Amino acid sequence: MGRFIPLSIPNFEGNEKKYVDDALDQGWVSTGGAYISKLEQEMAHFLHVDNVAACQSGTSALHLSLVEAGVRPNDIVLVPPLTFIAAVNPVKYQFATPVFIDCDDSFCMDPIKLRSFCEDECTWDGSFLRHNGSIIKAIIVVHVFGNMADMESIMDIAMLYNLKVIEDATEALGSYYTNGRYEGKYAGTIGHFGCYSFNGNKIITTGGGGAVTANNPEVVDHIRFLSTQAKTDPHYYIHDEIGYNYRMTNLQAALGVAQMEELPEFIRRKNQNYQTYKYLFEGFKYARLVPFRSNIYSNKWFYSLEVNRSYISASMKEIIIALQEKGIQTRAIWGLINEQKPYQGEETYKLEKAPYYAARILNIPSSTQITEEEIKYVAEQIMLLFRSLANG
Repeated sequence: MGRFIPLSIPNFEGNEKKYVDDALDQGWVSTGGAYISKLEQEMAHFLHVDNVAACQSGTSALHLSLVEAGVRPNDIVLVPPLTFIAAVNPVKYQFATPVFIDCDDSFCMDPIKLRSFCEDECTWDGSFLRHNGSIIKAIIVVHVFGNMADMESIMDIAMLYNLKVIEDATEALGSYYTNGRYEGKYAGTIGHFGCYSFNGNKIITTGGGGAVTANNPEVVDHIRFLSTQAKTDPHYYIHDEIGYNYRMTNLQAALGVAQMEELPEFIRRKNQNYQTYKYLFEGFKYARLVPFRSNIYSNKWFYSLEVNRSYISASMKEIIIALQEKGIQTRAIWGLINEQKPYQGEETYKLEKAPYYAARILNIPSSTQITEEEIKYVAEQIMLLFRSLANG
């Protein structure tokens, strides 16, 4: 088999096998066991928060956050269009209604358009913000590719209108602000809720899995309770609320504890590799490496190239296939959620940059194991391809 450079794959070079074998030897493989608590404690320590609940996926973390935020049928949740669909699907689980707010150049929700929507399209009754008669309960803010949204502006808007902020930090574990009001605060620890994912392509993985935190540790306790079927009495199976089978397994958590030990090193490598790409693409007129906010230290989970459509008219599919033939795995950014079949009838607000970037962003290999030689090969092949495709 020839050369193959994957987009983003897990890295198991630490104590993963040791801890998983230990969990197996103990017989604790399901939703009980010491590794689950240990992972929660390690995450809380890393994020500088009081409480974290480990759960089945980033999606379940988002769903539990919406439940805890009091989102009910016919309520409205303000969401981004340019992200993975799992950030929005839980709104539908609650039979609520998404309204799609445009992104800014960080790919995250645009606070200027968010404020404009609240001021120009809604009414404030002193307790709730309403749009077309429905109550707006929450905002889901996604920190895309390890970047961070403008949380100062978004939190100001949320406090003004009594909105719950759910941070989807599934791609941004380890990213934090370096200055401003939230200096030192990690993605997922600023809003009312913060959600994380440990899917196989994330910066750390438990295979599946996720976690959730909140600005009130008692709320996290209740989320943990809901994630274990809301069992009030473990001996007699008494349930006072509707619960969910959303708890992480001990086997997953064993993997996660080992991955947390390696997280700082993974972030260091992600940043170093990004700088290598940045140097190689400097001055390349057919595409640019997309920067991260200057006021954050990013985990730089995913690297993005913005294709210059003034020169390159080839479709993303054509570009991806051509690079695949060179042994390089890439992907287009997501299709806009509001254009997907389940969401085509939903309201959007001033979508301009989201469709602009949807047509131009290409994700390139960003695994923590990628070598400098492989990075140089990727950059070289992309530049050769783009020069051959250029129409001027």
